Amino acid sequence: MKITQIECLILDKTFPFIIIHTDEGLIGIGECFRRQPTITKSVVDNILGPALLGKNPIHIEARYHDMMIAGNALEMGGTIWIAIAGIDIALWDIKGKSLGLPIYQLMGGKVREQVPVYASSMNRDLSPIEEARRAAHFVDIGYRAYKLHSAVPGKIDDPADRTIATVSEVRNAVGDNIDILVDVNGAYSVHHAIEIGLQLEQLGVFHFEEPRPHYDFDGLAKISESLVIPIASGENLYTLYEYRDLIVRGKVDIIQPDVVKTSGFSTLMKIATLAESFGVPITCHNTQPTVSTVAHAHFAAAMPGVPYAQEYNIEHISIRDDTPILSEPLCISNGLLQVPVGPGLGIELNMPLVHQLSG
Repeated sequence: MKITQIECLILDKTFPFIIIHTDEGLIGIGECFRRQPTITKSVVDNILGPALLGKNPIHIEARYHDMMIAGNALEMGGTIWIAIAGIDIALWDIKGKSLGLPIYQLMGGKVREQVPVYASSMNRDLSPIEEARRAAHFVDIGYRAYKLHSAVPGKIDDPADRTIATVSEVRNAVGDNIDILVDVNGAYSVHHAIEIGLQLEQLGVFHFEEPRPHYDFDGLAKISESLVIPIASGENLYTLYEYRDLIVRGKVDIIQPDVVKTSGFSTLMKIATLAESFGVPITCHNTQPTVSTVAHAHFAAAMPGVPYAQEYNIEHISIRDDTPILSEPLCISNGLLQVPVGPGLGIELNMPLVHQLSG
C-alpha cells in the first residue's frame, strides 16, 4: 500500500482536517489543532505531505520519523508538531481499516467500555450566578463533572478575577457529589496561586489547572508542593521531552496531553508510558468535539492510566452543531461517551459537506 495524496482541508475557515488517500482505496482521516490553520495547511502541503508520497502508511513509526526529519521538528517546534499530529492520526486510521480493527485494539484493547466525559465551559463572560445555572443544567442532563475557565487570561493576578466567587456559586448549585475543575490558563503568580488553591481545596475542587504558564516548571513545582489539591498542566506542550520535564521538574499531579498537539497517537502512547513509569495519571485536554474527541476516546478506552473523566467542549461549534461533518453523531449519555467500534477511528465524514465547508 502506498500514499498517493495528502490533503489538508480547512473547514469553516477554522478547523484543519487531514485526508490521506492510498493506492488501495483506503482513506485515513485526521485532525490538527485549530489555531493558525493556514500555517498548518502550508506545512502539510509543502513540507510533510511531499515527504510521505509513495510510502507505506502502515509503517507509522517510519512515517513519523520521515515527518520529523522533513520538518526539522525538534528545531521548528509547535507548528510542525500540530501538522504531524493530524497526519499521524490519519495513518492510525488507515492501519486500523487495513486490519479491520478499531484503534483501541491496536493499542492493546479496551480497559473500559465507555469513556466518562466532563462538560467543559469555555465562556469567560458569565457571571458567577450564570455559570452556576449552566453547570446545574449539565448536571441535570447527566454529566458528573464540570470545568470552568476563570481568571483573566494574559494577565497575572488581575483584580477582575472572580474564580472563588464563581466556584462557590457552582458548588452551591451542583452539590457536593459533582466534580468541579478549574482552569486559569497560567494567570496567577506563585504566591497568589497558592492562596487561591487553598480556597479551592475548601470548595472540594477536583483539579486546579495551569495555575502558572506551562513553561514555568519551577513555579508549578512550588505550587504543587504547597497544596493538597491536584495540579494539572500540559495542554500547551508538544513533545515527550517536555512532558518528562513537566513531571520531573514541574511535579504536577495530572498531565493533560492533547492528541492534536502532541503529534498524534504515536507520541501520545509514549507519553502514556512515561506517565505510567512515574505513576502520574492522564486527563486529556480536548476542545475539538469531532475527530479529536474520537481519537481521545480510543486512547482513553485502552489506557489504564487515564482514569478520570475526559474533556468535552460544550460551546457552540459549527461543524458539530450547525453543519455536522460526522455521518453519525457521537453518542454521549449520562456523561458517558460510547467509543466507536468500527475499524480505525470507527467514524465516517460527510465528505460532500467537508468539501463544501473547505471551499
